[in-house]
Amino acid sequence: MCGIVGVVSTAPVNQLIYDALLLLQHRGQDAAGIVTQQERKFFMHKAKGMVKDVFRTRNMRALPGNVGLGQVRYPTAGNASSEEEAQPFYVNAPFGIVMVHNGNLTNAKQLRCELADTDHRHTNTESDSEVLLNVLAHEIGRASGSAPLKSEDIFKAVRAVHKRIKGSYAVIALIAGYGLLAFRDPYGIRPLCMGHGADGTIMLASESVALEGTTHVFDRDIAPGEAVFVHNDGRVESQQCADETHLNPCVFEFVYLARPDSTMDGISVYQARLNMGETLAKRVVSTVPPSEIDAIIPIPESSRPSAMQLAQLLGIPYREGFVKNRYVGRTFIMPGQGARKKSVRQKLNAIGSEFKGRNVLLVDDSIVRGTTSKEIVQMARDAGANKVYLASAAPPVRHPNVYGIDMPTRSELVAHGRTVEEIREVIGCDALIYQDVEAMKQAVGKINTQVEGFEASCFDGIYITGDISDAEVTALNEGRNRGSEEESEDTSRLSLPNAQES
Repeated sequence: MCGIVGVVSTAPVNQLIYDALLLLQHRGQDAAGIVTQQERKFFMHKAKGMVKDVFRTRNMRALPGNVGLGQVRYPTAGNASSEEEAQPFYVNAPFGIVMVHNGNLTNAKQLRCELADTDHRHTNTESDSEVLLNVLAHEIGRASGSAPLKSEDIFKAVRAVHKRIKGSYAVIALIAGYGLLAFRDPYGIRPLCMGHGADGTIMLASESVALEGTTHVFDRDIAPGEAVFVHNDGRVESQQCADETHLNPCVFEFVYLARPDSTMDGISVYQARLNMGETLAKRVVSTVPPSEIDAIIPIPESSRPSAMQLAQLLGIPYREGFVKNRYVGRTFIMPGQGARKKSVRQKLNAIGSEFKGRNVLLVDDSIVRGTTSKEIVQMARDAGANKVYLASAAPPVRHPNVYGIDMPTRSELVAHGRTVEEIREVIGCDALIYQDVEAMKQAVGKINTQVEGFEASCFDGIYITGDISDAEVTALNEGRNRGSEEESEDTSRLSLPNAQES
């Protein structure tokens, strides 16, 4: 999961890209990078860390130009500890191209061999994004030959890219001296949208909040398989470049990843979470009589809309029972189980008066490993709760994700191979209620009926690109590098930055 942005303007873009990346910080905290173009020269700065730490005044002054792009990274493939794998990536031929990518290629290993043996292009990292850039560069070279680059050459190259690469990808690239290219995979798994400013600025970004938060007007989402080329003078051309397309956005964006104030593929993230709370209410009633619940308490932050809707429909008081410390750093690299448990206590603190002597229903957006859920349930008991029920606004996470979410392997997923009752015993709550998969899809999908379906593989095990076997899922997960596997924390709560913290 990453956040990307690209800008073509008549004014310097360094500060604008910086501001947009701050608005996308929830999509990645591992590394950040910006590249700008002045005349035909690129200026780049990237490093590990958050946006505010990576870019100082001296770095911003060294990024001149009216065209540029940026990325915030959360690694799902390659080497998470390598600064070389921070984006943007650059190749000098043909023309000079820099690129940022959100998503995950499922055939990167095969492509890396093709690049070396057939295309005679060298890759220097384990990043699938570098592979994608070299495939794009090779196809642009083939389409243009030795002649100056034309728009039709660019679209022809993207058509060839779609035929070669598999998986999920939202891409923004700068071609030196020509302009900005953006395109999206034929299933629309990862998000990408476009807008404009009053001065004629054109901006593309992962989420609409990056446009609106920088006073730009949201125009539309980039369609699955579509390519958009923005000339350096601001002229925009677009073309459908995939033979077959389907709009199947990642449902986990609406469950947890995206900011609630974003709209993606015509779906309000906030409304989607309200709807999930509505359908969850039916599941709760069938498991725990509402008369046995004294208060509904969200586990901050993404679960709040679902918890509020659930409380309203059941007529049960909604209470804030946990306070989140926003100044604790990322905790998934804490060494050992004891340190991880301590980190949960540092990040969340219970308000005793909301728990003492009560039967409480805790609402989370999702449950992945279950380690954090187990600790939070114990926190509620320690605060004096009589009974602790737990509801997840998402269904059980039973399968790994291969399309750009840093989901653990099967053996690490608390729901894999276990019944709901067995999961309840592991977590230690008095009752456990999960969202239904189809109910979740319907709750989100009814906001925009043009959406054909959702990429929901971590819930239903269906990999919509149709090229993923069990063996390939295992291989792709082995290729992930999130730091130390045994030190990883629960993705649903601590490893990923929260959408409302930006």
